[in-house]
Amino acid sequence: MRIKTVQAWWVRVPIEAAKQHRSDFGQVTTFDAAILRVETDDGLVGWGEGKNAAGSAGSYGALVHMLNHEVGPQLIGRDPADIGVIWEMLYNGVRHESAARAGHAMPQLARRGMSVAAISAVDIALWDILGKSLGQPVWRLLGGRKVDRMQAYASGGWASADSIGEQLKSYIAKGGFKALKMRVGAMDGAAHVSAARVRAARQALGPDIELMVDAHGTYTVAEAKRFIHLVNDLDLAWFEEPVIADDKLGMAEVRASGAVPIATGESEATRYAFRDLAVLKAADIFQPDPAFCGGISEAMKIGTIASAFNLRFAPHLWAGAPCFFAGLHVCAASPSSFTVEYSLGANPMIHDLVEETVEAQDGMIAIPEKPGLGFTVSERFLEAHAQRN
Repeated sequence: MRIKTVQAWWVRVPIEAAKQHRSDFGQVTTFDAAILRVETDDGLVGWGEGKNAAGSAGSYGALVHMLNHEVGPQLIGRDPADIGVIWEMLYNGVRHESAARAGHAMPQLARRGMSVAAISAVDIALWDILGKSLGQPVWRLLGGRKVDRMQAYASGGWASADSIGEQLKSYIAKGGFKALKMRVGAMDGAAHVSAARVRAARQALGPDIELMVDAHGTYTVAEAKRFIHLVNDLDLAWFEEPVIADDKLGMAEVRASGAVPIATGESEATRYAFRDLAVLKAADIFQPDPAFCGGISEAMKIGTIASAFNLRFAPHLWAGAPCFFAGLHVCAASPSSFTVEYSLGANPMIHDLVEETVEAQDGMIAIPEKPGLGFTVSERFLEAHAQRN
């Protein structure tokens, strides 16, 4: 079995005005992703996803060009089962043969960002192919699944203090969620405004619903510490991305300043960044995004680091179907995983891109049973929303 074709598209899906939300990313009017199709010479097709933009909207022209014209040609004729070998080849670039002989990484200069996003898309697609070729779900190839359904948390929460309680309660009604995440930070301006919204949310939800907050890295260290002080009595399950990912020492300072667990990682790529987070004691919960961190292969390695440091693991899954399903398989097989992110913003890239119905019941998400990643792409939908670039 050899790789025959590699094709990527920038898929942009408009979000109807009534379902749009506003955060520190601005008004979100589209859902965008780089969707990758890899086909073998015996007709098996694997689907992947790469991400390089904030939130669910952004420009994917450069990443798609990279996949089609730089990464794709390197894959033609290769055995798709060589997942780890291909990962290292793409990561190390022209020095991959030297790196393989030496037994250590010699990465190309542009090893993070868009390069790893492209590797992520390829890696997810190759795991999909491997599972299909063996007639097995990917979680079985990763070591088995610990549960057939996993607890999920509803991810959203942009409303003002006077309506945030109603918004979050609507999430409970939609899927029976017992854990909810809301946005804070720059979208509110001052930390006390965010704190007032969180206090209103907790008062509306009562003590039995887990409540998380996400600042998208928009606070300074001082602002994040002040926010923690203001919400210290609200029993938050975690405080996500309090400061920018590049400030790992600042993240560690925030974590040491209070008792609220710190979650981070959606803006990090590769095991090396998460190793640094662990060593610096900067986080309690790792949140790699499979479509950005390096795919399923790298997410599993990151989960192993979390386990080794007795940390927890909750991948960032505000994404399209290939990334979301990849995250389900990774969570099923990872000893440190404990919850799945389920976006409650408009997400046509999950619900309309695939033929399957993706939903939460009683606050739980079922782990796929079908071979590969377990979804069927609606190629009609993909064709309708693929950008011509």
